[in-house]
Amino acid sequence: MGRCSIQIVMGPAGSGKSTYCKAMQEHAEATSGANRRRIHVANLDPAAEVFQYEPLFDVRELISVPEVMQELQLGPNGALVYSMEYMLENLDWLRDALDDLDDDEYIILDCPGQLELYTHVPIMKSVLDSLKLWGYDGHMVSVFCVDAAFLVDLPKFLSGSLLALSAMVALELPHINVLTKADLMPANDIESILSQSATQLWHQEQDRLYTNHERNNQNNNATNASEDGATPLPPRKPRKDERLTDALCQLLEDYSMVSFIPLNIQDEDSIQHVLATADHAIQYGEDLEVRAAEGNDLEENE
Repeated sequence: MGRCSIQIVMGPAGSGKSTYCKAMQEHAEATSGANRRRIHVANLDPAAEVFQYEPLFDVRELISVPEVMQELQLGPNGALVYSMEYMLENLDWLRDALDDLDDDEYIILDCPGQLELYTHVPIMKSVLDSLKLWGYDGHMVSVFCVDAAFLVDLPKFLSGSLLALSAMVALELPHINVLTKADLMPANDIESILSQSATQLWHQEQDRLYTNHERNNQNNNATNASEDGATPLPPRKPRKDERLTDALCQLLEDYSMVSFIPLNIQDEDSIQHVLATADHAIQYGEDLEVRAAEGNDLEENE
C-alpha cells in the first residue's frame, strides 16, 4: 500500500509557519504543466486560532486548548501539553485521515510552535514514531522555520540555529531549515550573514559591542579625546563568559548540519526552490508517473 508524502512544519511561535503552508499550497496549484500538484494542509496545533488556509483536517475537532483550559482550569502551556498527550492517545483519527490520501498526494502538517514538544517533552517524537510504524518512514521531511528578523539579533539567530539542530537530532527525520519572511530584508544582507560561520558572526558582534562601549566611555571622558578624533581602542580581551558561546558556535561549525534556505513568498522561484529541496529530501516524485498536461496548461503555454 502506497503512502502520501508529508512535510512536518515546525518552528518558534510567530515564525511564519501558517504563511509558509499557504504559500506552498498556492504555489503548487498555480504551477503549470507536469509540475502542477495539489498540496493539502492540515492543522496539528490544538492552540491555533486563525488559519490562512483551509485545513484538510484539524486536531481541534478532537481537542482544543481553550476547551481544556475551561474544563480543567489549566494554563495555556499545561493545556497544550494535555491536548497533545490526548492526541497521542487517540492517534487513530490521524491515521484514518492520512490513509484516505493516495500515494501520489502531498500533505503539510502545521504543527505547534512550542518547541518543548520537540526537544524536552517527547510528544512529537512519539507521534512521528507512530507514523513510521504505519509505513510513512521515508515519506516524511521536517521543515524548521526561523524568522529572518533573527538575523539582526545575533543571539536570537544562534539560539534559533541551536533549536533547529536540537529538533533535527530529536526527530530523526530528513530535515531542512527555512528562513521565513526573507522578503522583509535585503537579499544581499541575508546572503552576507548566511555565508559566514557562527564563530565569525559571534566575534563580529562582540567586536561591535566592545567598540560601541569604549567609544561611549571616550565620549564621556574628555581627557580621552584628541584633536584628530577618537583615541585608538586597545585590543579587545575575550571575557570568560564568552567561552560557552564560542563552544556552541564551534559545535554548529564542526558538524555543518545547520544551514538555512531563505524563503521570499513574493518570489515564485524562491518558493519552488524550498519545495524542491523538501521533495529531494524524501525523493518525492521519483516513482510517480509523468502527468500529462491538462487543457488549461496547454492554453497557458500557447
